[in-house]
Amino acid sequence: MPQRPDAAFWLTLEAVPGLGPDGARRLLDAFPSVAAVHAAKASQLSPLVGDHLARLIAAGVGADVLQPGLDWLAEPENHLVTWNDPHYPAQLRALADAPAWLYVKGDPDWLVRPMLAIVGSRTATPQGLRDTRAFAEALSQAGLTIVSGLALGIDAAAHEGGLAGLASSVAVVGTGLDRVYPAKNRDLAHRLAAGGAIVSEFPLGTEPKRGHFPRRNRIISGLSLGVLVVEAALQSGSLITARLAGEQGRDVFAIPGSIHSPLSKGCHRLIKQGAKLVESAADILEELGQRLPGPIPAPSGRSTLPTPRGGGVGGEGNPPAQPDTLLETLAGGPLAPDQLADRLGLTVETLSVRLLAAEMDGLIARLPGGLYQRIYP
Repeated sequence: MPQRPDAAFWLTLEAVPGLGPDGARRLLDAFPSVAAVHAAKASQLSPLVGDHLARLIAAGVGADVLQPGLDWLAEPENHLVTWNDPHYPAQLRALADAPAWLYVKGDPDWLVRPMLAIVGSRTATPQGLRDTRAFAEALSQAGLTIVSGLALGIDAAAHEGGLAGLASSVAVVGTGLDRVYPAKNRDLAHRLAAGGAIVSEFPLGTEPKRGHFPRRNRIISGLSLGVLVVEAALQSGSLITARLAGEQGRDVFAIPGSIHSPLSKGCHRLIKQGAKLVESAADILEELGQRLPGPIPAPSGRSTLPTPRGGGVGGEGNPPAQPDTLLETLAGGPLAPDQLADRLGLTVETLSVRLLAAEMDGLIARLPGGLYQRIYP
């Protein structure tokens, strides 16, 4: 994606204090380009944003204000994706409070792929971290780019799992992209920038502040077809993301846990409120159904991504399981998922995607007791 020639106009618009995304979108809807906004007189801008902001826009800003942003954008992995850009995500554009621009570090092609958000506690249990990584890898292998917020705990595990799959991962952060927060995730941030993307609506130099993270959360859910909550206490930012997802018309999924664990209570509340209880990645893929696309060319450096409903390949260190191998394994009679996973050398999560694909193709059937049986023509 080449550097945009109108970057200085966008950075000037961003530098106007108090304009915000709503005012910026009103201007962009009324004028044919951002350059036309800056060419307009204050009297033309005033009906859209008021006299004060109109005068600030018409006055412009100094080169010293713009130069840090222009220098950052000169780096090949840094981009500004704006409201009128083909890389602006369609899912996000539909929101009433969508940002007018996004800073992107990495490959902006990931932003136009189907995504699923995974969020949860910063103080996750070891089991929660394992479940998160397994779900994220299986869903990424199935063609869903994993979105999360680069926080410690569940967020970091979701990104790790997404990066291990073909569809990678995107982080949405609450700081400027010249900052990494938390610092413990610096290595993960570098790997996301190299193999996925990091996204922010905040200007360069923005430090982490409490009020930024709810704004970040609306983008996480807004980019996604649905949101999976793995572990969350009752007072959790993950529940804010889930609420926003529901308001945005996205699916909300939750993994149940022990009735004695405080980190299960948030998920259990979501399930009581109508979130879909899930036990495997296949549950999510089945629920999303026809909204999942067919094969899509991967962003640069990756092979073609698989059809999401067709399943993925084995987990890290595992050989791929071809459909005929699965059918041959079931030729001897019905088997339980753990037996199949052991014989095929797959994780249970990766196998679940294979089983769902074969079941939807009419090749196998699920029997009472959780066994799977091959269907012969």
